[in-house]
Formats: sequence, structure tokens, C-alpha cells
Amino acid sequence: MMMENTQLPNQQTLKSQVTISGVGLHTGAHVNMTLKPAIAGFGIKFQRIDLPDQPVVKADVDYVVDTARGTTLEHNGARVSTVEHLLAALVGCGVDNVLVELNGPEIPIMDGSSQPFIDIIEEIGIQPQDAKKIYYSIDTNISYYDDVKKVEMVALPSVDYRITTLIDFNSQVLGTQHANLKHMDDFKKEIAPCRTFCFLHELEYR
Repeated sequence: MMMENTQLPNQQTLKSQVTISGVGLHTGAHVNMTLKPAIAGFGIKFQRIDLPDQPVVKADVDYVVDTARGTTLEHNGARVSTVEHLLAALVGCGVDNVLVELNGPEIPIMDGSSQPFIDIIEEIGIQPQDAKKIYYSIDTNISYYDDVKKVEMVALPSVDYRITTLIDFNSQVLGTQHANLKHMDDFKKEIAPCRTFCFLHELEYR
């Protein structure tokens, strides 16, 4: 069920554009990435300006083609990989509409967390727009289980925003870990600095 009313906050975009350069974690490609303000209702979209016709890939779950150690989107003949840290930063900062231009196949990894993107977004600022945010609410439980990857996701109706996660990679080093996010205002402090990791056998495999 989609909810939209005058009590909801307005959509937001960036006050100005900014270019970030870095290396992709999985491809090793050096990429220049420019975040550009977008009109209300635009959403978050990636544009591969290095490819013919400069195809656009919307940040949409229907376009996810790979989740092996990162999230890869593909549409219109273009792929964009390792989008999760940038998307988390945009959502964590409340940015609804932005065009992400890339001259390569992967988002720069920066320090392996969302924090550098948070810092850049806060530096250039966020601009409210003349349109209300749109939220989706559910009235029944929604569950998903991947037997191959042993991943389970459950969404429950709630009057409060809350995310609870638990990971267990069967590793004596990592052990079992869990985290809670009770409000998006806590994202910057509690989640953004958390950095990605990999195992030695994964590096050896590559």
C-alpha cells in the first residue's frame, strides 16, 4: 500500500553536483563519478556515460543481477556494480532524487564504507523539493529465503522503523554478529562507518 499525504516530509535532492574519483573494489577500474541534483520524482539512477548512447540504470530491485560480495544492477545493456555503499549513504541522508554519472563499471570503493559519501553529501548540502515523499506500508508479513546462500529476510508491519540483521559466516574470526537500526537518524553514527570485509580464500580465488 502506497502512502502519500500532506503530513509527510518533502522529497530532497543535492544542492549542487560533485565529482568523486576512485578505484572499484572488484573490477580495479579507476572511475570518475558525478552526483547531480535531479527533479522531484526522478529517483536514484546511474548513467554509464562511457558507453554508447549513455544508458541509464535505475536503482530498482528488479534490475539486481548479482549479489555476490556486492550488489550489481543491469539494465539497458549497462551494468553498475558495488552500488550498496553509495545507495545506503543517499538513503541515510534522506536524498530521494539524484543522477549518478559514471565513466566506468563500478562505484569507487573509497574506504570500504558509506562514511566518505556521507561526508561529501553533507559538504555540498541537501535541497528540499516541492513534492512529498512517498512511503510504502505493508499489512501482512513478507518473507524470503534463499536456500543456496542461506539468506532469510522477513518484513513485518510496524508503526516504528526498525531493521535487525544477523550474520554468521561460520568463521571463528567473525563469529555471529548482529546490528539494529531503530531510526534512520542513527544511520550516520551507527551504520555509515562500518566497513566491508573479505576472507583470504576469496582473495586467493580471484
